[in-house]
Formats: sequence, structure tokens, C-alpha cells
Amino acid sequence: MAKNSNSKAKPVKRDEPMNSAMKLFLAGCVAELYLLVIRRCYANGTAQQQIDWYDKYLNILMGAGAAVFAVGVILSLLWKADRKKRAAGWSVTAAGAFVALSSFLIRWNVGTLTLLTVAVPVAMLLGVLWSLYDRECALSLTILGVSLIALWVCRREAGSIYLGTYVKLAAGAYIILLAVVAFLTKSGRLGKLLPPKADPLPVYVACGLSAAAVAAALFSTVIAYYTMWALGMVVFGLAVYYTVKQL
Repeated sequence: MAKNSNSKAKPVKRDEPMNSAMKLFLAGCVAELYLLVIRRCYANGTAQQQIDWYDKYLNILMGAGAAVFAVGVILSLLWKADRKKRAAGWSVTAAGAFVALSSFLIRWNVGTLTLLTVAVPVAMLLGVLWSLYDRECALSLTILGVSLIALWVCRREAGSIYLGTYVKLAAGAYIILLAVVAFLTKSGRLGKLLPPKADPLPVYVACGLSAAAVAAALFSTVIAYYTMWALGMVVFGLAVYYTVKQL
């Protein structure tokens, strides 16, 4: 009897990463659909639709998202003893935070809608990576994915009169953060993000390439454009390599 019970438990354990990946994929699809609806009705809508969304609907969505966020936090605290219920509570919390924050950012500056429509699929793919792939693979591709978004922002806003200074300061802070991640990797202080047995070389490469690309992008939007494509090819190559290795 014990042998049969063990044989039944192992497939369930192996299925957990795939289930997590599917949940993240579906959540990303729903979030992207939400942003596309806003783009259709607000950014690309008629003048009256834009006024209505700016004055009314986005405010309603911000309030509704904040309420859902509060409910999710309360449920997570109430269900902290139950792992599955606690995870559901945090899922509700994350959904509310996304709706409230995205609505606020879009109302503040409609240009952030484009950034969000790019960031959501990237975050979704990275979540799938963290669920299915080795830690050094997931961490290195996460760093490169975030760096691609940073390069895109630098290309769009680094030369802006209003936001250029803030973007350059944020880019400098990101380069410092990459250096900190590389140092923590070398000293073995990343904990669960990178276990001691994991290969640190991909993380070093990702931090180095990302720092060089972001630093170069600050000099010119043309440089930012080409470094973004070059880093994108690196990400694609690494993703293919890790996929073959994982199989």
C-alpha cells in the first residue's frame, strides 16, 4: 500500500510547476486583454470616449482595484494557516493592485499604456520561466528581460524635456542594482533566487551585458535602438539554449 501511495504522490509534485505556469499564463492573458480594452476605448477612442474614460471610468477602476486589493490582503491574513487559500488571497491582492496601479498610471500619462502592454507579456513569460526552468536560467533571463524594457524606455523618453532627467537617473540606479546583483551572486547571498549549486556564470553575463547596454543607451536613442535589438537576440538565443537543455 505504501508503494502505491508514493507512486501516486510523485506525479502530483511534478505537475505543480506546470500548473503554476498555466495560471501565470492565463493571468497574463487576462491582464493584456484588460489593457487592450482600455487602448481600444480610451487611447484610440473618440474624443468623447477619451473624456469619459479620463473623468469617470479610470477613476472607477482605480477605486475598484483598491477595494479588491484590500479584500485580498484581509483574506490572505485570515487564511495564512492554509497554504492554498493563502495563495488565492494573494492572487486577489495582485489582481487588485494591477487594476488600481495600471489605471492610475494610464490616467497620469496615457503613454504608460504602451509600456504596460509590453511589460505584461514579458512578466508573464518570466513567470513561466521561474516555474519551469532552473534558477540560473530564470534569473539571467529575468535580468535581460527587465533590461530590454529599460532600453525601450531609454529610447522613448531619455531625450524628453519632461521625463529625460528622471529616466537617466533611473537608468543609473538600475546599473548600480545590476552591480549589486553581481556582487551578491559572487558572495552567494541570493538565497532561493540562486542556490549555491547553481551556475553563476549566466547571471554574471546577464548583468554585464545589461549594464553595458543601458549605459550605452544613455548617449543616444539610436544606440538604444540597436542595443535593444542586440540584447533581444541574446535573450532569444539563451531561451532556445535553455529550452533544449531543459528538454
